[in-house]
Amino acid sequence: VQLQACGGGLVQAGDSLRLSCAVSGRIFSSHIMGWFRQVPGKERDFVAAIRWNSGRTYYADSVKGRFTISGEYAKNTVYLQMNNLEPEDAAVYYCARAKEYGTHWRTYYYWGQGTLVTVSS
Repeated sequence: VQLQACGGGLVQAGDSLRLSCAVSGRIFSSHIMGWFRQVPGKERDFVAAIRWNSGRTYYADSVKGRFTISGEYAKNTVYLQMNNLEPEDAAVYYCARAKEYGTHWRTYYYWGQGTLVTVSS
């Protein structure tokens, strides 16, 4: 299984970006797909997750109302739509897969390579 994340870039505060994560191999309906982010010197933080079979979504408080996670099942792709970006959102963003929902990175066992998001003020 491989996860390929892309869509990062340099934007200004208030702008939007959409990250994509293409998954090779089957995503089982019971799986959780998640997005995390990490800045240098800090742990990888939970951003959002989606339960593949129901579409139920979960968000970190810091991104609620601004970020939206979604899945395109036919393409085995997960998206993270990020609106009204803030300088504090700048990080390397990773997509990941888990068998159960959790907000700790150790819950997830397949990871993409990360895509860098830079937000200028």
